[in-house]
Amino acid sequence: MIKLQVIGNLGGDCIQKEVNGKTVINFNVAHSEKYKDAQGNLKERTTWVNCAYWTDRTAVAQYLTKGKTVYAEGTPEADGYTNKDGQVSATLRMRVQNIQLLGGNGEVQGSNQGNVTNAGSNYNTGAPTNPVVRTEPAPQVTSLDDDLPF
Repeated sequence: MIKLQVIGNLGGDCIQKEVNGKTVINFNVAHSEKYKDAQGNLKERTTWVNCAYWTDRTAVAQYLTKGKTVYAEGTPEADGYTNKDGQVSATLRMRVQNIQLLGGNGEVQGSNQGNVTNAGSNYNTGAPTNPVVRTEPAPQVTSLDDDLPF
Protein backbone atom coordinates (compact mmCIF):
# COMPACT_ATOMS: atom_id res chain seq x y z
CA MET A 1 0.00 0.00 0.00
CA ILE A 2 1.22 3.47 -0.83
CA LYS A 3 0.24 6.19 1.63
CA LEU A 4 0.15 9.92 0.88
CA GLN A 5 0.20 12.55 3.62
CA VAL A 6 -0.52 16.18 2.82
CA ILE A 7 -0.55 19.33 4.92
CA GLY A 8 -1.78 22.40 3.12
CA ASN A 9 -4.48 24.99 2.62
CA LEU A 10 -7.82 24.41 0.97
CA GLY A 11 -8.06 26.15 -2.38
CA GLY A 12 -11.84 26.52 -2.14
CA ASP A 13 -14.88 25.32 -0.27
CA CYS A 14 -15.49 21.59 -0.42
CA ILE A 15 -18.19 20.13 -2.64
CA GLN A 16 -20.39 17.40 -1.19
CA LYS A 17 -22.15 15.01 -3.59
CA GLU A 18 -24.19 11.84 -3.55
CA VAL A 19 -22.84 9.19 -5.94
CA ASN A 20 -24.64 5.84 -6.20
CA GLY A 21 -26.11 6.31 -2.72
CA LYS A 22 -22.76 7.18 -1.11
CA THR A 23 -21.51 10.59 -0.01
CA VAL A 24 -18.24 12.02 -1.30
CA ILE A 25 -16.66 15.26 -0.14
CA ASN A 26 -14.31 16.72 -2.76
CA PHE A 27 -11.73 19.39 -1.94
CA ASN A 28 -8.33 20.63 -3.18
CA VAL A 29 -5.26 21.03 -0.98
CA ALA A 30 -2.40 23.31 -2.02
CA HIS A 31 1.15 23.13 -0.71
CA SER A 32 3.62 25.87 -1.68
CA GLU A 33 7.36 25.77 -1.26
CA LYS A 34 10.05 28.31 -2.01
CA TYR A 35 13.38 27.42 -3.54
CA LYS A 36 16.27 28.97 -5.44
CA ASP A 37 16.88 28.05 -9.07
CA ALA A 38 20.33 27.46 -10.61
CA GLN A 39 20.84 31.23 -11.04
CA GLY A 40 19.98 31.92 -7.38
CA ASN A 41 16.57 33.45 -8.09
CA LEU A 42 13.88 32.80 -5.50
CA LYS A 43 11.03 30.74 -6.98
CA GLU A 44 7.79 29.37 -5.60
CA ARG A 45 6.14 26.11 -6.62
CA THR A 46 2.62 25.09 -5.65
CA THR A 47 1.46 21.49 -5.75
CA TRP A 48 -2.27 20.77 -5.79
CA VAL A 49 -3.82 17.54 -4.57
CA ASN A 50 -7.43 16.78 -5.53
CA CYS A 51 -9.00 14.93 -2.61
CA ALA A 52 -12.06 12.68 -2.44
CA TYR A 53 -13.34 11.71 1.01
CA TRP A 54 -15.95 8.94 0.75
CA THR A 55 -17.84 8.92 4.04
CA ASP A 56 -21.25 8.75 5.65
CA ARG A 57 -20.08 11.17 8.33
CA THR A 58 -20.48 14.53 6.67
CA ALA A 59 -20.26 16.89 9.67
CA VAL A 60 -16.69 17.80 8.71
CA ALA A 61 -17.87 19.33 5.41
CA GLN A 62 -18.98 22.56 7.09
CA TYR A 63 -15.39 23.19 8.23
CA LEU A 64 -13.71 22.46 4.87
CA THR A 65 -13.74 26.02 3.56
CA LYS A 66 -11.28 28.04 1.50
CA GLY A 67 -8.06 28.91 3.30
CA LYS A 68 -8.37 26.34 6.11
CA THR A 69 -5.25 24.32 6.85
CA VAL A 70 -5.73 20.56 6.89
CA TYR A 71 -3.77 17.36 7.27
CA ALA A 72 -5.07 14.58 5.05
CA GLU A 73 -3.80 11.09 4.42
CA GLY A 74 -4.89 8.38 2.07
CA THR A 75 -4.02 6.49 -1.07
CA PRO A 76 -2.66 8.42 -4.06
CA GLU A 77 -3.75 8.21 -7.68
CA ALA A 78 -1.98 9.92 -10.57
CA ASP A 79 -3.53 10.77 -13.91
CA GLY A 80 -1.80 11.97 -17.06
CA TYR A 81 -3.37 14.24 -19.64
CA THR A 82 -2.50 16.69 -22.40
CA ASN A 83 -3.29 20.30 -21.47
CA LYS A 84 -4.72 22.97 -23.78
CA ASP A 85 -1.18 24.01 -24.79
CA GLY A 86 -0.44 20.46 -25.98
CA GLN A 87 1.95 19.68 -23.13
CA VAL A 88 1.73 16.44 -21.18
CA SER A 89 0.75 17.11 -17.57
CA ALA A 90 -0.19 15.09 -14.53
CA THR A 91 -2.73 15.45 -11.80
CA LEU A 92 -2.41 14.07 -8.27
CA ARG A 93 -5.50 12.74 -6.53
CA MET A 94 -5.97 11.19 -3.13
CA ARG A 95 -8.69 8.97 -1.75
CA VAL A 96 -8.79 10.34 1.79
CA GLN A 97 -8.96 7.96 4.74
CA ASN A 98 -8.09 10.39 7.54
CA ILE A 99 -8.42 14.15 7.80
CA GLN A 100 -7.48 16.55 10.59
CA LEU A 101 -8.49 20.19 10.70
CA LEU A 102 -5.48 22.31 11.66
CA GLY A 103 -6.98 25.80 11.57
CA GLY A 104 -6.05 28.57 9.18
CA ASN A 105 -8.00 31.37 7.51
CA GLY A 106 -7.10 33.77 10.33
CA GLU A 107 -9.02 31.91 13.02
CA VAL A 108 -7.67 31.07 16.44
CA GLN A 109 -6.75 27.41 16.48
CA GLY A 110 -8.64 25.22 18.90
CA SER A 111 -12.38 25.63 18.58
CA ASN A 112 -12.73 24.14 15.09
CA GLN A 113 -9.97 21.56 15.33
CA GLY A 114 -10.71 17.86 15.24
CA ASN A 115 -9.80 14.50 13.90
CA VAL A 116 -11.95 12.66 11.42
CA THR A 117 -11.17 9.18 10.24
CA ASN A 118 -13.00 6.77 8.04
CA ALA A 119 -12.20 3.81 10.28
CA GLY A 120 -15.50 3.17 12.01
CA SER A 121 -15.51 3.93 15.72
CA ASN A 122 -12.37 6.10 15.58
CA TYR A 123 -14.48 9.03 14.34
CA ASN A 124 -13.83 12.01 16.58
CA THR A 125 -14.93 15.57 15.94
CA GLY A 126 -13.85 16.90 19.32
CA ALA A 127 -10.74 18.91 19.99
CA PRO A 128 -7.55 16.87 19.88
CA THR A 129 -5.99 15.95 23.18
CA ASN A 130 -3.40 18.33 24.56
CA PRO A 131 0.24 17.29 24.47
CA VAL A 132 1.62 15.69 27.61
CA VAL A 133 3.53 18.17 29.76
CA ARG A 134 6.15 16.79 32.13
CA THR A 135 5.57 18.13 35.64
CA GLU A 136 8.17 16.18 37.63
CA PRO A 137 11.85 17.07 37.31
CA ALA A 138 14.01 15.14 34.89
CA PRO A 139 16.20 12.41 36.43
CA GLN A 140 19.62 13.61 37.52
CA VAL A 141 22.77 12.07 36.03
CA THR A 142 25.19 11.51 38.89
CA SER A 143 28.16 10.09 37.02
CA LEU A 144 29.35 10.02 33.45
CA ASP A 145 31.83 7.21 34.19
CA ASP A 146 30.55 3.81 33.19
CA ASP A 147 31.83 0.51 31.83
CA LEU A 148 30.70 1.12 28.24
CA PRO A 149 33.53 0.74 25.70
CA PHE A 150 32.52 3.80 23.66
